[in-house]
Amino acid sequence: MRDRRAGLSNARAHGYIPCCETMREDDSGTRGQTPGSLAQRQCVPCRGGVPPLNLARVQELRAQISSDWHVVDQHHLLREIRRKNFREALRLANAIGEIAESQRHHPDLTVSWGKLTVTLFTHAIDGLHENDFILAARIDELLADDVRGGFVTEVPG
Repeated sequence: MRDRRAGLSNARAHGYIPCCETMREDDSGTRGQTPGSLAQRQCVPCRGGVPPLNLARVQELRAQISSDWHVVDQHHLLREIRRKNFREALRLANAIGEIAESQRHHPDLTVSWGKLTVTLFTHAIDGLHENDFILAARIDELLADDVRGGFVTEVPG
């Protein structure tokens, strides 16, 4: 939990204030999620030398993240997030960057007017690793916190 809070603290420093900070955590610290859920796990360094995830494992992990994520060629995860202007897309990119830093796992982020595109894959193995799904779940959690608190509105795409 400490790493997640550090990431959120750094996100705050960049002007992005996720509403999850005001929510009360239950005794388990999982905020209503099942213990061991992807969003509660930590990314582990991947130095290469391991194969990308097989199709069965990709499908199993895919079921645990938002349906807004797309698995592309079983190589990477892709999500396009609409915002009402460039500034909100950039703030979201910075908040995701802080979470990525806390996890030491870094997505490719493309910011354009009213849109942020997030691409996740593990460069060391040129494919999908559990870390990609963990970071996707943490991004889902950040976005859900925003929606609950009304800080950032999603624009239908």
